[in-house]
Amino acid sequence: MARILLIGGHGKIALLLEPLLAAAGHHVTAVIRSEAQSGDVEAAGATPLVLDIESLDLDQLTNVVAGNDVVIWSAGAGGGDEARTYAVDRDTAIRSMDAAALAGVSRYLMVSYFGAGPDHGVDPADSFYAYAEAKSAADAHLRASSLDATILAPSALTLDEPTGRIDVAAEESTSVSRADVAAVVAAAVADPSTIGRTIRFNSGSTPIADAVRADG
Repeated sequence: MARILLIGGHGKIALLLEPLLAAAGHHVTAVIRSEAQSGDVEAAGATPLVLDIESLDLDQLTNVVAGNDVVIWSAGAGGGDEARTYAVDRDTAIRSMDAAALAGVSRYLMVSYFGAGPDHGVDPADSFYAYAEAKSAADAHLRASSLDATILAPSALTLDEPTGRIDVAAEESTSVSRADVAAVVAAAVADPSTIGRTIRFNSGSTPIADAVRADG
């Protein structure tokens, strides 16, 4: 089983993902911002690592990544502050990819969002614009890297109960539960056919493992 570094380990998706990864036998180190979050992470089956990842330079971040088999990016600035959104969702995310490459950790999974891309269409006057730009830039950097990358792009997130089923063929974003997003990430970790792909998805009718498989 894999040693996984989960960046953004106290997020809503991450706390649902950690028990799934632990149940699959993986060792998960969850990077978190505050010691106060450690108990939640431990209860979810992961080992907390308290770091201000935004402040780490490339060498420091490479040291953090080294020794793992997989990096999962599930962090985010949380909106509100445009400068911090670019600093975390773009710059730190990109630095973590470069660190993974330098550390020889080839497998990298990015939790993005359905509409990310150069044609995201968000109005520059919209408060969501910085996030759209930051995620689009991070995704582009990952696609251009040498990493064995998977970009997972869920639609609008809900707190609904998991269904275990998604739709990866839809062209329009609707919604999907965070619990199902966590299950998609876990399935992608287990399925090498997801490497080199961007998987956009809504809630749907296809079992997750079948939906993410390249021939699913």
